[in-house]
Order: sequence, then structure tokens, then C-alpha cells
Amino acid sequence: MTRRSKTSPEDRAPDDLGGVHRPVVIVGGGQAGLSMSYCLTQRGVDHLILERDRIGHEWRDRRWDSFCLVTPNWQCQLPGYPYAGDDPDGFMARDGIVRYIEAYARSFDPPVIEGVAATRLRRDRKGRYLVGTSRGELIADQVVLATGPYQVPLIPRLSERLPDELTQIHSSQYRSPDHLPPGEVLVIGTGQSGCQIAEDLHLAARGVHLAVGSAPRVARFYRGRDVVAWLDTLGYYRKAVDEFADVDAVRFRVNHYVTGRDGGRDIDLRAFARDGMRLYGRLMGAAGTELQFAPDLKENLDHADAVSESIKDSIDSYIDAHRIDVPAEPRYTAVWTPQQESTQLHLGDTEITSVIWSTGFGRDDRWIEVPVFDGRGYPTHDRGVTSSPGLYFLGLPWQHTWGSGRLSGVADDATYLTERIITDPAQPDHLFRWIAGTSNSTYPRDAEWVAPRTVA
Repeated sequence: MTRRSKTSPEDRAPDDLGGVHRPVVIVGGGQAGLSMSYCLTQRGVDHLILERDRIGHEWRDRRWDSFCLVTPNWQCQLPGYPYAGDDPDGFMARDGIVRYIEAYARSFDPPVIEGVAATRLRRDRKGRYLVGTSRGELIADQVVLATGPYQVPLIPRLSERLPDELTQIHSSQYRSPDHLPPGEVLVIGTGQSGCQIAEDLHLAARGVHLAVGSAPRVARFYRGRDVVAWLDTLGYYRKAVDEFADVDAVRFRVNHYVTGRDGGRDIDLRAFARDGMRLYGRLMGAAGTELQFAPDLKENLDHADAVSESIKDSIDSYIDAHRIDVPAEPRYTAVWTPQQESTQLHLGDTEITSVIWSTGFGRDDRWIEVPVFDGRGYPTHDRGVTSSPGLYFLGLPWQHTWGSGRLSGVADDATYLTERIITDPAQPDHLFRWIAGTSNSTYPRDAEWVAPRTVA
């Protein structure tokens, strides 16, 4: 492994990258790519980061104006740069997160080239990786793919059946209530983004219609502490994905909805409904101005409450077992229950002018021509290590633990991969090249291709 402490500016950003060789190339300059760069820099490993946009792009340009973290600031633990502000139990807003990421990059001056898109990845006969970019093809001994889970906004084809006069956007395009046309808004999906956007619109006195899915919720505080702090004490965030009985299901679980807004609070959809928000079950169909919803609103609300209460059960058990002296707290009482579920909605009977699809994101790895994907188009790996020697993923949801890819846990994964990169191990014996394919093996390159879902 070739090492040097720092890459000079003239080596860092040549106009033409064609033929440039680096021992390690990192694709993606977000928190995962920067974390990888920091760990490699600490070990003196020469490398280069390719960032399609600019550092902080996802946080800066694909989050709404009132966005804030749903986990406390103390969970911001990028390697070598833990949160050091004066509000560890607070929740950084969007612009504060951007400043944190930018300050992190300044703290160690990573060798990043911004505005360069990776367009093709393949191996030559010598086993080296050829990284095609918008500025020429690089050569790398090893490659870390840190492109994140938020690549392709997913909007179902059902959207094509809605009237043309409706404004339709994905949650990643939402900025504020003022950026939408006057009128009511239909929000589809109740993951973290959907619920927080619905609340943002509700607080702005916009009429909100919300299609409720099966996402669970969690209380913000319980028995004197943030529930995140309790779960950290219980060891939940350190539990590896392979310790769960249903590994595949865990990787695709929808995150619990809660908010850090105004110091943090629960998101209670029942309270929104009591105060005028219109709730429906999952959106099932559309034909012009007629929408059909599943009759599962009560079931979905009950499920979300049950998950929240089960987490409290775990906290209570821990408190009792360790005889911790904290005050008791009454359990949640439902403030609203649907008496008769609305499964039909005629848009002409409403003032809905906008639809926000909070329906998640997928990956687009069609540029990767290395056989490390399963039949559904997902990367096959063991804690980020693929069956192709020298090729790694970083920042995948539940890559190793809940914190993988997040500000709280990506440091552990980056540290682990750094050791693998330096020692250049043989491929894991339980991953076989013959069972894996390229990302195009089962998906066409035409308009029918749909990005494999990564996060809801």
C-alpha cells in the first residue's frame, strides 16, 4: 500500500483525470466519504474523493427549510470530530448540519474534487479498477463506494393518473409551505419526512390530507430522558444487523417518526386529526380525480402506537432491573380514533392543489460493472466488504448497525474498512462471485427500470 500524509493541491484536481492513479478512490463526498477519507488520512494512505456536487449537498439542497435532526446533537460523532457545541441535547437545524459537515472537512483538508461525477466502474485484466468520470478515467487499486442511500427519489407510477393541474413533487423537492401553490396539500407517506412535512404544513395553517402508511413512531421523551438516550444505554445502537433473526427485513425497516423541532416532541398523527388534518389509509389507486385508500388507517395508527409503547416497555424493564431512580410517567392515551374510515376521495370536493410524495429513495448503481449485486440489484457485502477484492461500500442503511451511514455510527464502519484496505484481505469465504451479478443483470437500461429501494 502506497502511503503519504497529504495530497498536494496540484495533484488533487487536474483538469483531466484520465490516467491518474490513486491507491484508493472514494466515490462520494458526503459524511460517509469524508469519514473514510479521515480514517485513511490518519493512516497515511494516499487517496482521492470524487464528489458529484459539493460537500454538504444532500443536507443543503435536498432538505426543507425547517428540517432538523431527529437525533440529539451528541450523536454527531464523525471520526475525529465529535459534536462540541453548547447544546448536546438539542437538534441541529439544516444549516447547522451543513456547517458541521463543512467544518469537519476543513479540519483535515481531504483530497476531494467537487463537481466530478463517476460514470463507470469496471476492472481491467490486471485487477485494477477503472473509474470513469466526467473528467476522464482514473485508475485505482481499491475503491470505496460512499454514494449514500438517497440517490433516486421514488415516485410511484400511480402519480401519472392524477390530474395534470395538480402540482406534484417528491419530499426531497419540498422547501416550505410558501413554495407551494395556495390551497390544500395531500401528503403521501408517513415515514420521517412525510410526517415532518405534514406537521410543517399543518403549523402553517395549510389544509393537510395525509395518507398514512405502516411506519412506526417513537416517543421523544420518556421518564426524564430522550428516548434516543435510553436506547443508547440499552445498547440498541451497538447491536449488529446479523444479531437480528430477520436480517433482510431489518435493513428495509421504515424509521420511526418523531421530530427534533422546537426542542423535540412526539409526532402524534391522532392529535393532528383532532385539530383538523384529514387522515386516510394507504393510497391504493387513482383514476383522474378519484382516489382510493386502503381501509387500514386505524390499523396503522394502532401499530405505530404499539411500537412506541413497546419501546417504553423495554425502558421500564431496564429501569426496574437496574433499580434506577427516575420518576414514573403515565402511558400514552389516544386523543382521536377514526370512527369511519374514508376510502374514497373526490379531489373536486376538496381544495387540494399539491401532492407531496414522501415515498422514499432508491439506488442507481447501473454505472457499476462489477459483479457484486444480488438479483434485486442490491449490493452483496459483509460489513461493506464485497466479493470483488478491493471494492467496498460505505454508508449503506444497516451496513453493520443502526448508525451505519448516519452521523452517529459511520465512524465505526469507516475505521473497519480502513483496516481491510490496509491489510488487503482475501474475499470473505461465504461470498461467492458466481452468485452475484452487475446491477444491470436483472434490470434493463430502459424506461422500465425502477431504482431498488433503499430508504422510506
